[in-house]
Amino acid sequence: MAEPTFISSITYQEPKKMYRWLEDAFGFEPAMVICDADGDIAHAEMSFGDGRIMVGYPWDVTVSPLAVNGANTQRVHVYMDGDIDAHCERARAAGAAIVAEPADQFYGARTYRAKDLEGHLWTFAQEVKVVTPQEWDAQMGLTSTTRLPE
Repeated sequence: MAEPTFISSITYQEPKKMYRWLEDAFGFEPAMVICDADGDIAHAEMSFGDGRIMVGYPWDVTVSPLAVNGANTQRVHVYMDGDIDAHCERARAAGAAIVAEPADQFYGARTYRAKDLEGHLWTFAQEVKVVTPQEWDAQMGLTSTTRLPE
């Protein structure tokens, strides 16, 4: 498998617990774990489709949302195949907080949003209908381009 261009790094206060939870709740696949002499994670990666994330402890200026009253500066958006409603129920059963129930979007995806056990925000999306930018522009009063207008 080719290395992805981008890998999101997710910081957890309890990365070992969350590594296992991400597999159980969201279906991430273990890809690599390097442990130190104490058995703690030194470096860990998980995959979902052709995407990848790193899972680790806080360091320098990265912290878990638990350390900053639940604040997030990013969310991870995951495109998926399969039954997104069943995926949402799997996540809910594992303890994820579902902050937006599965719903069809104007751009042709069905999405839901969830917070993991430490408060990171995740969006899962599944294409359910092919909609062109011209169609969603007309429907929503938008203007889609590849560059920002001057």
